[in-house]
Amino acid sequence: MISVKEAEEIILNNLILLPIEQVHIKEALNRVLAEDVLADRDFPPFDRVMMDGIAIRHADWVTGQRAFTVSAVNFAGMAPVDAIPVGACVEVMTGSVLPSEVDTVIRYEDVSIQDGAATIGLAELERGANVHPRAADKKEKDLLLAKNTVIYAPELSLLATVGKSLVSVYKLPKVSIVSTGDELVAVNEQPLEYQIRTSNAYAIQARLKECYQVESEVFHIDDDKTALTKKIQQIVSDSDVVIMSGGVSRGKKDYVPEVLESLNVVKHFHKVKQRPGKPFWFGTLKNKVFFALPGNPVSTFLCLNKYVLPWLDACLHQAPMDFTAQLAEKVVFDKPLTNFMQVRAAIENATCVAYPVKGQGSGDLANLAEVNAFVELEEAHNEFESGSILRLIPFKKIVN
Repeated sequence: MISVKEAEEIILNNLILLPIEQVHIKEALNRVLAEDVLADRDFPPFDRVMMDGIAIRHADWVTGQRAFTVSAVNFAGMAPVDAIPVGACVEVMTGSVLPSEVDTVIRYEDVSIQDGAATIGLAELERGANVHPRAADKKEKDLLLAKNTVIYAPELSLLATVGKSLVSVYKLPKVSIVSTGDELVAVNEQPLEYQIRTSNAYAIQARLKECYQVESEVFHIDDDKTALTKKIQQIVSDSDVVIMSGGVSRGKKDYVPEVLESLNVVKHFHKVKQRPGKPFWFGTLKNKVFFALPGNPVSTFLCLNKYVLPWLDACLHQAPMDFTAQLAEKVVFDKPLTNFMQVRAAIENATCVAYPVKGQGSGDLANLAEVNAFVELEEAHNEFESGSILRLIPFKKIVN
């Protein structure tokens, strides 16, 4: 049995190389850029009007002029007007190009316009007011988005701005999720009193989808060694990653480790000094990775968030996430294991505070709906005082 730290290191030393593909910008959300994106022109590409109002020559203001004849109107999306008479102004709209013959914008709220003349009611006016100068944000060929950036809504906007209808991203791994167990029935079936509906696969599938839009295929296999061997062999041929739930402990029908090794999957470890999730098994076959998670719902979910998702982050060139929280109350444990405790984390006075929520063990699926994170209680201690700063593994939004 190995430590949590050793398990993390082994997993992160077995990343897979993900190729690059091009996707349409509409499918790029939550994907990871595989290229640098440069500005195709200056940002903004012209002196941009920032307020609806009038544009004047600041030099006219300096001479004491306060009333200006309106010579034209310049709307967004039209070429700038020219030949503006001396002492005149132009009405300009937000987003329009500032005509080259003027340099300062006064918003309508500070102007009175009557009979074609605009009178400015300000005591002070700076040259260039309410103008967003050309190239003030970025110059042509400046870096806008660096390779390995996750694409969220603001990044999509930038991609669209530079005309990237096709975006180079890292291809997502092909993931197969396998639940094992004679006791499992489909979600649309009525279980007998000694059966339960399958649920772990849906949680795994949803978390993968939440993170990077990873698509996955779900399978269920009964606790039969021959059936497991045959089906897993088929699944492996079309998968980069196999995530299994169940069949890895010490039960008489826990065949998963034996079956995987019979298929030449190299075992890197089996059992981690932690609770929940101690029977966790991990292995590789050439460029394929196998996570065999314990079948109890909390164990499966903890191992997914603690090990599988950070592994996926690393494959996609993302830096590890490092969250901490302050423990709200004293906690005592009696076994020398790393404990992952379910908590409800909240932001209080700019500090993340973790409130323990006691469940009924690793099979208590309902308790997961009441919490939003795990905290990691290292095996070196069995008492953790209120106020202790602990590593946090969030899996839902943390709010005030």
